[in-house]
Amino acid sequence: MSLRGIVFDFDGVIANSEPLHFQGFQHVLSNVGVMLSEADYYTRYLGFDDTGAFAAISTDRDLNWTKDFVAALVVQKAMQLERLEATQSVLFPGAADTIHRLAAEGPLAIASGALRREILRILEKEHLAPYFVTVVGAEDADESKPSPAPYLKAVERLAACTGWPAPAAYVAIEDSHWGLESARAAGLRTVAVTHTYPAHTLHADLTVSNLNDLSWSQLEKLVRAV
Repeated sequence: MSLRGIVFDFDGVIANSEPLHFQGFQHVLSNVGVMLSEADYYTRYLGFDDTGAFAAISTDRDLNWTKDFVAALVVQKAMQLERLEATQSVLFPGAADTIHRLAAEGPLAIASGALRREILRILEKEHLAPYFVTVVGAEDADESKPSPAPYLKAVERLAACTGWPAPAAYVAIEDSHWGLESARAAGLRTVAVTHTYPAHTLHADLTVSNLNDLSWSQLEKLVRAV
């Protein structure tokens, strides 16, 4: 089997935006009297999309927030994130060069728990949007990671241009155990990049410390090993 495409997670893989997401959550939550520590965010809530994170915080703290209240918090957090992003580039070193290089070999996609408009805003700012065949955001899948739904949706869309619907022909690049679980459950081969968590906590077919370490031929070997 040949490699037919690569699906990237976004936050923590391409964009070093998790610290900004944490600041956004912390700001919005403080306005409603809830304190969120950095340790809690990274160990408990990072794997959720915004709606899921606020809902989980409500459940964990017996706050009984309604869906409408959670939706309002999501809007506030998105506005805060946009303000934070406006002042800086959030790409990891080497991310743009890696995307340019891999896109020259085959189709790329994104499957993320972030809102699509947040992803596209960064991609367009960094002139990277044309390099991705499709972007699957939080609103595009029925469930968020660790459900396989985001990756299954990305493969479905990639298959429309590659003609190859088998998930095992695609490789996922992730930074968290939630994302790796999602990709494995969808049937993709997995690569962990240690931007966010140490290597020993991540279980993948291949683990790298930097996106620059990846090549199309290297990922092809993962697929051929199936």
